[in-house]
Amino acid sequence: MSLENYSPEIQELFLRFLTTDPDLFARCQHITKSDYFDPKYRKLVDFLNEHTVNHNAIPTRDQITAVTGIDLEPVENITEDHQNWFLGEFEQFCRHKALERAIVDSTDLLEKQNYGEVENMIKAAVQIGLVKDLGLEYFENPKERLEFIKNQRGAISTGWKAIDEKLYGGLNRGEVTIFAGGSGAGKSLWLQNFALNWAFAGLNVVYISLELSEQLISMRLDAMASGYTTRDVMKNIDDVDLKIRTIAKQKKAGKLRVKQMPNGITANDIRAFLREYEIQNGIKVDALLVDYLDLMMPISNRVSASDLFIKDKYVTEELRNLVAERDLLCVTASQLNRAAVEELEFDHSHIAGGLSKIQTADNVVGIFTSNAMRERGRYQIQFMKTRSSSGVGSKVDFAFDQNTLRITDLNEDDEDAITAQTSGLLNQLKRNGTVKSTEPDTKDVVEQGLNLAEFLKSRR
Repeated sequence: MSLENYSPEIQELFLRFLTTDPDLFARCQHITKSDYFDPKYRKLVDFLNEHTVNHNAIPTRDQITAVTGIDLEPVENITEDHQNWFLGEFEQFCRHKALERAIVDSTDLLEKQNYGEVENMIKAAVQIGLVKDLGLEYFENPKERLEFIKNQRGAISTGWKAIDEKLYGGLNRGEVTIFAGGSGAGKSLWLQNFALNWAFAGLNVVYISLELSEQLISMRLDAMASGYTTRDVMKNIDDVDLKIRTIAKQKKAGKLRVKQMPNGITANDIRAFLREYEIQNGIKVDALLVDYLDLMMPISNRVSASDLFIKDKYVTEELRNLVAERDLLCVTASQLNRAAVEELEFDHSHIAGGLSKIQTADNVVGIFTSNAMRERGRYQIQFMKTRSSSGVGSKVDFAFDQNTLRITDLNEDDEDAITAQTSGLLNQLKRNGTVKSTEPDTKDVVEQGLNLAEFLKSRR
């Protein structure tokens, strides 16, 4: 039975437990703070924490009395039931006191309209607790661990077999995946294809656009879903309407909400939108797509937007906290810098803003393409970071329908894809040092390689 109040007598009993049983104190020390207690006990709690840190032992009863003037009698014959009672009550006491202090301290912040900081303070207080999850015992059941990965429990398919294979089944909830590409590389197209894949898989998806309009994104999705070219969608409105409704019904599609928001929004703005959307529609959102990360801002207005490393660090951490808190799938996009324009292989130095995004994100994927590749129906992605697979460094080619904007796995008979041949040619040229500033640029070399590959195929 939980206590209804925390009188000085109850607080003194807590301190008697803590000073009697060293194991109990060790388990509770990280949440034991003096400002949770009545003022007359705060000096005692500070002394208790300080002495334990400096001497790795609880002070004796005589030491406590001499320093603080308080004589704490030990608790006699502490049983396991007594320990469990104390741990439950003391954890709740610390959480309630932390919440009480957060509410009091947030008054000034509310007057300044720093709502993000207030929410973080409240959230931190609510999350205070004792350590309960002790992790996984490595030697205990290797078979069960491996079967868990093999069966892909928890991983959700991306809709592309080639990506799923590299990521041990797909993406996980609570993680952030970044698709990085240069200007015009197709970042939005990849996110829109993700949205359609997941919606057709029965998931409820929210697509947040900070750049393109809701109407443009929806028309692209119309082409992808109906099979009509982007030019023909408007000429066949009735047929497009019928096809989209039919395929949604056949696939038992989830909800797909497209929302344009102003650039400069924070993770709190997205959090508020998700809550309102779920309440009004009576659903649970499964997947979040943010187009794109670089256009977001940190919750705290004290972070300078000019310091890209710090800004991106805060934004990525806050977005990751949001999706972990709400158990969401999340894919977003980021810009590659100018140094990546002429490169055939991407690394961490090519991410705009620096390493802070990569360090926080769970998966980072580079988009490699050119106009010539797109015209011939090819895209390539490069795995720059994967937190839970061995896919780093891998490159995967995909088929791209430039009329409907749909990105799909290559067919088995397309393994000798033109892009693969071209990549090999370009890598050879690069290794031999024949691609220099005085020679044609990379796009010209790509074009020449593609033409050569097509000629060779025609001569078979």
